[in-house]
Amino acid sequence: MTAPVRVQLATVVLLMLIAACVAGPWFIARDPTTIGDVLAQRFAAPLALDGTGDWHLFGTDAFGRDVLARLLLAGRLSLLIGVAGALLSGVVGALLGALAGWSAGVVDRTITAAADALQAIPRLVLLLACAALWQPGIPTLVTVLALTGWMGVARLVRAEVQGLAERDFVAAARVLGASPWRLLAGHVLPNAIAPALVATTLGVGNAIMLESGLSFLGLGVQPPAPSWGNMIAAGREHLVSAPWIALAPGVAVVITVTAATLIGDWLQERLAGRAQG
Repeated sequence: MTAPVRVQLATVVLLMLIAACVAGPWFIARDPTTIGDVLAQRFAAPLALDGTGDWHLFGTDAFGRDVLARLLLAGRLSLLIGVAGALLSGVVGALLGALAGWSAGVVDRTITAAADALQAIPRLVLLLACAALWQPGIPTLVTVLALTGWMGVARLVRAEVQGLAERDFVAAARVLGASPWRLLAGHVLPNAIAPALVATTLGVGNAIMLESGLSFLGLGVQPPAPSWGNMIAAGREHLVSAPWIALAPGVAVVITVTAATLIGDWLQERLAGRAQG
């Protein structure tokens, strides 16, 4: 399979998954958070009927809740957290990188030193420390993902801004009387944003993986609100007797991360090819 076909397939699969997570819960009558007749409905296998005669495509969990309904609702939260965290980290990284590359001097050294120091610490350790300090939840997760993921984007944008600052069109705009900050905002930053977009796209998959890991450890989205991570955590005790409980969200995470990574790699290749051309 050629690279363009892989990217097209990844894009279609990712869009279908997003559409299913956004619209799916509206079309499923079962409440994914309500516990009903546990004894009659629990541990129904995929494509089977439970004790009350209801059919479940992905089966039910230990509390008799429909796994598909929970999977789609959890997808909303996991995708929202992953995309929002990656976008915010991209914005913070782009702004700090542009400021460092354009200002130079003590501002550049301070931002670069902070990025180097944070990048030397494994991101999961930073996430665990921050999640332990503040109350777990969606706002905390998004904020922590943003504050621990900006460093790579900042370094890319800083290098781009420093290179563009020496270009002829910047010198011409400066001669015409453009102020330094107008130069940065109107001429330099728009031309330096492409690497940040690629890094942000690649960061979506990483953010979703990290969110799932934190929720799995109990430091992310808190029950009864479902996320792919806490669904996997809930199913780990039943991997032998009811593997579908953890398998469904696990497959969803793998598909989402793989698709986002393929799209990001393709954008990176296109950007590199354009730069060489």
